[in-house]
Amino acid sequence: MNIKKGLLFGVIFAAIVLGFLAMQRATPDSKNERMYKEIKVYSPYMIEKRIGGLTIIDKRDGTKEKPSAAEVLHRLDELDKTWGKKHLRVEKSDLIILGENNQTVVKIFIETKEERAFLHNFYGL
Repeated sequence: MNIKKGLLFGVIFAAIVLGFLAMQRATPDSKNERMYKEIKVYSPYMIEKRIGGLTIIDKRDGTKEKPSAAEVLHRLDELDKTWGKKHLRVEKSDLIILGENNQTVVKIFIETKEERAFLHNFYGL
């Protein structure tokens, strides 16, 4: 009887650990709230909620991507990072958002070291 209890508790513990690891893997990268909100206004990608799930829409040409529910936020992060490498530039204490023809759209002041670290870690700037 003692071996059965140990085996049962081992299986339950393994299921809890695997569930926790799956939840951690499914959550997207952490973001600096102020900087991400200000950059997101100029990002060409948006999420549209539909009955069938979530869709990522490119505002520039209207193309739609329909990744699985578990991959939507990760795919949106990938698209934002790719866009950010081409359209974001850091100069001194300003973040410059560039348009399609490399014209300056807006400058955002970088207030803290955490914001600068977020730009470096998330967008690779």
